[in-house]
Amino acid sequence: MGFGNIKTKDGQKQLNDFLADRSYIEGYVPSQADVVVFEALSAAPPADLFHALRWFKHMSSYKKLEMQSWPGVKQPLGNYGPKGGAAAAAADSDDDDDDDDIDLFGSDDEADAAAEKLKEERLAAYAAKKSKKPALIAKSMIILDVKPWDDETDMKEVEKSVRSIDTDGLVWGTSKLVPLAYGIKKLQISCVVEDDKVGTDFLEESITAFEDFVQSVDVAAFNKI
Repeated sequence: MGFGNIKTKDGQKQLNDFLADRSYIEGYVPSQADVVVFEALSAAPPADLFHALRWFKHMSSYKKLEMQSWPGVKQPLGNYGPKGGAAAAAADSDDDDDDDDIDLFGSDDEADAAAEKLKEERLAAYAAKKSKKPALIAKSMIILDVKPWDDETDMKEVEKSVRSIDTDGLVWGTSKLVPLAYGIKKLQISCVVEDDKVGTDFLEESITAFEDFVQSVDVAAFNKI
């Protein structure tokens, strides 16, 4: 009975076969049965065990607090999964010897077709649910050091020029003047960018284009958000 040692490839293959036409370990909604099996796995199943990996990723999308509210009562891991085991297999073998010429159930074609259709419907529903989740937008916080030519450069104009750079995916943040040497101060200004739309090359080229005010631009800090 059960999946055997679910941390092994053989146990995970049994889990994969079991989930071929199922969305959950028991029933049609997540339950404590799913929690027991999920917690027994030390890591995600390999990619070739598609059904087990699909189920594992689905379980991973829930928080532990949500799982605690699922119906059912936790039982030992061996109580879940394929019924039977070695004893049942031996009994089946004995029955086969006695009933070789008796076809109790007829063709399994219809049952297989129904199971395949059910599997496809569940996979389609799962894919549709995933596609409705909003895509995460990768963003970064960048701090730039903008250095003027000399101590006579109007730093207010420098900041005004920098902030005039306006493009989709760019939001300017706070700024301050930081002393360098000989009375020269640099403008240190932060911004948040969408990684797919704005890069450091664009920022450096756009700022150094104000060549009357800006000598150089350096990236002082770059952090993913």
